[in-house]
Amino acid sequence: KKEINFSKQIILDSIKFKYPNSKNYVLKNINFLINKGETICILGTSGAGKSTLMDILMGLIPPTSGKFFVDDIQINQKNISSWRRKIAHVPQEILLLDDTIKRNIAFGTPDYKIDNLKINLAIKISALEKDIDNLPKGINTIVGERGSLLSGGQKQRIGIARAIYQNKEIIFLDEATSALDKKTEENILHNLTQDKLITIIMITHRPRKEIIYDKIFSLKDNSLIDISK
Repeated sequence: KKEINFSKQIILDSIKFKYPNSKNYVLKNINFLINKGETICILGTSGAGKSTLMDILMGLIPPTSGKFFVDDIQINQKNISSWRRKIAHVPQEILLLDDTIKRNIAFGTPDYKIDNLKINLAIKISALEKDIDNLPKGINTIVGERGSLLSGGQKQRIGIARAIYQNKEIIFLDEATSALDKKTEENILHNLTQDKLITIIMITHRPRKEIIYDKIFSLKDNSLIDISK
């Protein structure tokens, strides 16, 4: 398997996509260029194709036609696994285990391998410190089945903390801050975007005026338009 080193940019060149046995294209002639370390916003209404575009960027589905490059290397079956390993995805609904906050952040990591310094950094960046300090058992608090003992905003912040703990180069925020108040959301995104080694791609229905994006794209009529110019 070939390794992908993401140090410059991501390019989608004339990407089209349609589902098998369908005549209609979900995406048409998508051209997309972002640089490493940028904060990107992709806008679109429900059904506009945002999730499909995100799945292509994450290497989960191949485009019907067109090319996908990372640092001038075309993504294909030989290097797709390497690309996926660089990505963290934070969805709107976070999958939580009926376990402690700590284990949910270090999702899938055995206890003896959990890095407490990385846990504390992830908690700080995701603005969870005050919430955890107010809990009797702190990070060892049980969250309940599917996070039933937490608020929606707390669950989303645990999802963001998990992505930070994984130390990935690209983080997809898929409506991942929808349950947060504006001040908390702004705080988290400010913290995230300080590290220019991390590329942030936000999939959303609306841009946040409080956030400085490097580029804003709108997905409409199956095409992608750069509206930040």
